[in-house]
Amino acid sequence: MSLFPRGGRGCSERDGSYTGTMSATQSAPRLNAFGQPIGPALPDWAPRPLPPRTPMAGRTCRVVPLDPAAHAAALYALYAAAPDRSGWTYLFDEMPETEAAYRERLDRQAAGQDPLFHTILDAGTGAPLGLASYMRIEPTHGVIEVGNIHYGPGLRRSATATEAMALMMARVFDELGYRRYEWKCDSLNAPSRAAALRYGFTFEGIFRNAVVVKGRSRDTAWYAVTDTEWPRLRDAFAAWLDPANFDTDGRQRRGLAEIRDAA
Repeated sequence: MSLFPRGGRGCSERDGSYTGTMSATQSAPRLNAFGQPIGPALPDWAPRPLPPRTPMAGRTCRVVPLDPAAHAAALYALYAAAPDRSGWTYLFDEMPETEAAYRERLDRQAAGQDPLFHTILDAGTGAPLGLASYMRIEPTHGVIEVGNIHYGPGLRRSATATEAMALMMARVFDELGYRRYEWKCDSLNAPSRAAALRYGFTFEGIFRNAVVVKGRSRDTAWYAVTDTEWPRLRDAFAAWLDPANFDTDGRQRRGLAEIRDAA
């Protein structure tokens, strides 16, 4: 029995020509001079700017370019104070044994353009709370990924973490005009996968045997947000982050996904 039966949607088994049918909510694809389906035209498209090394400010946090001289000691102390080192399991590196070694690593990371590392700071105290970066930056195609996310213990599952991710996403779409924002993680990293869905990313599949990390094979889960999806997500972030959405004990009144789904 054929896995691709004749008459199915997609390409003709004989010659590879398009034979699909469109749903009521889809428009027929454009055809080129050879009768082949092609994507929508982008007559006004131009490569996008690289992300700038400038701060992003919110109500509870600031996301600023990584400054090892100002951030290394506090970040090292933050991660060293964690009850265990499980937060490093799915990262590409391990926690250095000394602050000096960590400072050397941050010096190298801060000097790079891609990944472009940022520190998440508490808006009130200025204390470092964690790291995140823009990476795999493709201005020609308008694609960028958020990665190297490493929250300190106090940042995990917090409104501040959500605001930091919203600020980084807003820069990509509203300020720089990118078309696609990606989130990728180890397929076994359940907290990261749950976070991607909560933030509004769409799951796009598993890339099997994608990379080797710390001597083990990693399947990579892919998620993304596109520019057409961003306005709805932006409104949901704003509504969720509104102080009125939290009670006097800091508990949310409505969840982010609940707000997004009601829009």
